[in-house]
This record gives sequence, C-alpha cells and structure tokens, in this order.
Amino acid sequence: MADTVTTTSPQVSAAVSPRRRWWAAARTSFFWMVVIAFGLRFGWMLAAHTYKFRTSDNNFGFGWEMGRIGRSIAEGHGFSNPFDVISGPTAWEPPLYPYLIGGVFKLFGVYSHASALVLLTINSLFSALTCIPIFLIAKRCFGEKVAVGSAWTWVLLPYVIYWCTHWVWETSLSALLIATIFWLALTLPERDGFRPWAAFGALWGVAALNSPVLLGFLPASGLWAWYHRAKAGKRSLAGVALASVVFLAFITPWLARNYRTFAKPVFLRSNFGAELRMGNGPNADGTWMWYLHPTQNVYALQQYERLGELAYVAERKREAVDWIKQDPARFLGVSFKKFVYYWAGVPKLSNFPPPEVKNSLFLASSILCFWGLLRALRKRKPGAWLFFWLLLCYPLVYYVVFPHARYRHPIDPEIGILAVFLINEAEKKPRRV
Repeated sequence: MADTVTTTSPQVSAAVSPRRRWWAAARTSFFWMVVIAFGLRFGWMLAAHTYKFRTSDNNFGFGWEMGRIGRSIAEGHGFSNPFDVISGPTAWEPPLYPYLIGGVFKLFGVYSHASALVLLTINSLFSALTCIPIFLIAKRCFGEKVAVGSAWTWVLLPYVIYWCTHWVWETSLSALLIATIFWLALTLPERDGFRPWAAFGALWGVAALNSPVLLGFLPASGLWAWYHRAKAGKRSLAGVALASVVFLAFITPWLARNYRTFAKPVFLRSNFGAELRMGNGPNADGTWMWYLHPTQNVYALQQYERLGELAYVAERKREAVDWIKQDPARFLGVSFKKFVYYWAGVPKLSNFPPPEVKNSLFLASSILCFWGLLRALRKRKPGAWLFFWLLLCYPLVYYVVFPHARYRHPIDPEIGILAVFLINEAEKKPRRV
C-alpha cells in the first residue's frame, strides 16, 4: 500500500488552530478546569432540578440528620434534634457542615428550594476546586500527561458530578480536603519553615470538624512526611509539634462544647456505636441494616428519646460487641463482605441504572486503581507509598461498620489518578507488528 500524505488547506488550518491553541493553554489551566467543572455541575443541577428534594418524608432527604440539625440551628435551638423529635443537644454529626446548612437555612429559608440551590452550588464549587490538587498530585507523582488526564476526568465524569449535585452532605468537601492534604504531605519533605506545618495542622483540624473518619489517614500522612524529611536530612520535630498544636486548637472548642453539654468526654461525634450496630448483628449481611435507624424504626426512636443520645449509642454498641464476641468467625465473614462491597459496589435493588452495570463500573475503577498502585510501587514513583497508606487506612472503619458508595468518594480523586496512570502506562507499551 502506498503511503498517503495528508495536506491541510489554509482554510481548514485556520479553523482548527484556534481550538488547538485554546486547548494547549486550557489543558493545564486551573482557571479553565474549575470554570468548566463548576459550569457543568451548576448546569446539570438547573437542568435536572436536583435542588428540588422530595417532601414526602418531611424533608428528611434534604440533608438527613445534618439537615435536621441545620434546621434546629436556623430556628434558634442550637446544635440539636438530629431526628424528627425534639431531643435536645446532639453530637450525632460533626459540626462543620450542619452549621453551614444552618447558616444557609437562616438566610434562604428552611428546606427551601433556594437553600438547596445554594448548598448544592457550594458543593459544586468544592468539587470543581478539587481539580487543582488532583492535577498537582498527579503531575508530581506521574507527570503532566497523567495530571491532565486525571484532572479533566474529574471535570467531566458524570459519577463525580452526581455527588455534589444530589447530596446535601459533607462528601464533596471531604474529597477536596483529603486531596489538598495529600498534596501538602507530598511537598512537606522539601519545604522549609513553619508555615507548611501550620497549614498541615489547620487542614487536618478542618477535616476533623467536617468528617472525623478522615482522621484515619492522619498518622500515615504525618509519618510519611516525617520519614522523607529525615531521609533528606531535615528536622521535623518542631514542625510536628506546631501542626499538633494548631490541630488541637481547631478541635478543642468542639470537644469542650461536648464535655460541657454531656458532662463526659465525647469526641467529635457520638454515633459510632449506633453505626456499628447497623452493620453488625443477627441479620448482618455486609450491608447497612437501615431498618434499625431511629428514622426508620419507631422503637429505636422511642429508645433514643427515653435513654438520651449517649446511653442509646452505648446500648447499640453493647449489642453489636456482644454479637461479635459470640460469633467472631461470622463477624470476620461479614467484614470480608463489607470489604468486597466497599470496592465492588453495594448490592441494591433498583431498575435504573441496572445495579449490575453500575457495580461493574464501580468495580472496574477499583481494579484499575489497585493495578495502578502496584505498578506505581514497582516503578518506585514518588508518593506511591502515600497512595498505599491512604487506600489502606481510610476505608478500615467501613469494613467494621458498613459500606456505601458515598464512603468511597472522599478518596475518588486519588483512585482516579492511579487509574489514569495505569491507562497511560498501557498506552506507552510498544505494539507488536
């Protein structure tokens, strides 16, 4: 076959060149990433009316427990009443996002469409801004091509867009915080002075007030940075001390509030025992036993009212621990199912999208992530072990309580980076002729 030479007329070249010039600049532009990502999210929210939550459940689907607490704040009752009853002060949820909801409710109306639009817009901004640390992490660890692919995948992927445009919850902010902390940990070994350490402590303080489960990654991120600074001959003790002081300065007021309110030490949130019971017990199958939740179970709600929050949670924890002690082998089997469901998708009876299709795509992304991690470790890519510790430490609590697709989203930025890295590596392989 004769070689074919393709020529381009000046008219065609002139038509194509501006677009190519724009992409050459936009592909690495944080401005365009954030603007396009936010535009897609905001546009979908308006087009699909995702800010119109159903009201048949007395608006509980609008923020769930956080929405109820936000309502209580807006109506002047303080951080209280996480369910449909007047139950008094609570620590069922961490403080940051419920106070955000309460502030929006105060300005735009409790459970109003305007409040939903504002809150989902804020979530969309959090999601759009996550493109920046994704690009920085990927470029530092794997190069610019992977950085461009990872960031723009986050911009365009419908799965990512779903969470920030449908859920009034802390999920999108958690993803932004973990990605930013991950990038800061990567750069700490080469940074001097105390400002990076202060920022590290502050970010972890905000993350703790937003979602305490994120703290599972705190020891690994700090120790990783300390180890690599030590390898470079840099001291870290003073910086770690400063970060610790800043972190404690962020969370101590809320710990003091909880102690003053409940007359006993309560960490950032109180409901672990209840969550443990909803994943462990005689009917446990690796999924969330939603029918035990006080919003779904009249007896549980009455018990919550009668005992009070802390005693109720303690009773639920006792039930779960007794079951675990009585049948540890079954507990291990159920925990293994939770591990599988966390990474492969939770079984769900629904018609659209078909659960088999949805979970197959969910599992595929996990496989690409783990495969990419193994390749990164083998090739000794910068930060590969930090990816390893994140994927190991962060999900551990969900193997004990119960999994949900939302619980993976805070680490989806790093999962996406590893998946894009693997695909990029596959493209590099020479084809056999």
